[in-house]
Amino acid sequence: QVQLKESGGGLVQAGGSLRLSCAASGRAHETDSVAWFRQIPDNGEREFVGAISWSGLSTRYGEAVEGRFTLSRSDDKNQVWLQMNSLKPEDTAMYFCAADQYAGPTYSGPTDDHEYDFWGWGTQVTVFA
Repeated sequence: QVQLKESGGGLVQAGGSLRLSCAASGRAHETDSVAWFRQIPDNGEREFVGAISWSGLSTRYGEAVEGRFTLSRSDDKNQVWLQMNSLKPEDTAMYFCAADQYAGPTYSGPTDDHEYDFWGWGTQVTVFA
């Protein structure tokens, strides 16, 4: 079993930056692709933010964050960071990281949240104007 823990959320003014972390423990070698999703309260849908491959060399991003957010991964593969720049009030949400244990080493990861096997509890990001 893999445990994921997010951190780094908080309150930030529009135009500012935050860096979220996702730490994997347990059988962390099973975290091929790691993705971030976000969810607005009272909205059941989770929006794809971005995903990074096990190798760290392949990434993909949701249209709403492309060019503003950047994913990176530690050498031991157990930590994934989401650097968020030029934040907007519409980025306000609960951010979750998720791991897909079957994506393979080079695939960045699917955009469908149902494809992910493990989830963290989330970290809140609030952006005020």
